Amino acid sequence: VHNFSTVRELAKDYEIIYTPCHRSHIDYLLLSYVIYNRGLMVPYIAAGDNLNMPFVGQLLRGGGAFFIRRSFRGNALYTSVFKEYLFSILSRNTPLEYFIEGGRSRTGRLLPPKTGMLAMTVHGHLRGRAKPIVFVPTYIGYERLMEGATYVGEMNGKPKEAESVFGILQTLRKIERIFGKVYVNFGEPVFLDDMLKQHGADQITIENNDAPVPKELSNAVNSSANAILENINRAVVINPVSLLSLILLATPKHTLDEEVCLKQLDTYRNLITALPYD
Repeated sequence: VHNFSTVRELAKDYEIIYTPCHRSHIDYLLLSYVIYNRGLMVPYIAAGDNLNMPFVGQLLRGGGAFFIRRSFRGNALYTSVFKEYLFSILSRNTPLEYFIEGGRSRTGRLLPPKTGMLAMTVHGHLRGRAKPIVFVPTYIGYERLMEGATYVGEMNGKPKEAESVFGILQTLRKIERIFGKVYVNFGEPVFLDDMLKQHGADQITIENNDAPVPKELSNAVNSSANAILENINRAVVINPVSLLSLILLATPKHTLDEEVCLKQLDTYRNLITALPYD
């Protein structure tokens, strides 16, 4: 775990919203464990309602999850009730967590941002400002994913399997296997007030739940989403498995002479050291 001291300092004066990348169902369990283990309040976590299954749903809800539909479109009542719920969380200065990509990335690359939760967060904040809001972009990097084989199947054209209790029980059987290391990096924070000021939206106030969103506010939301994604990318750890995979996948038959492979590894390592992204 890197840079948690930054989060600890921010927690004194800010409403923290963790915005991690999404690779695996393990992400939110792991992040809550890391936060809890270091003595800070565990966040409320926005989870897709496909995880609200018998037994599993109760377990996740006990750990801070609340379940939401993938799409709010066409249901004004649902949208209104959820906005009110989010507003009540922000009013109590409770930390929040949601995945800015919406769903899990199958390739390891960040997906384009889904700004719905972000927009509703900003909307709730401007209705009744409690603490200032800070987004904490968080990179979670695995050497091996529990869902790895499923993702390969999906990328080869198999349909996505719906989450089920049986599927989770099958996954639990894998827990004894070795999955290598996981890296959790807390990236450079994104301050909402700075983003609002940048787009001339810092003086806007929202009167009620159904108030429309001005254009300046939409621009601030989109800029915040992009800044969060950039800062997740800046916090990436290049682990040994990633580096070896990159080299092998770049060869025609995915095989390589050991000596050539070592030279390639050295070349990439030198390149990363000489030209760091961050």
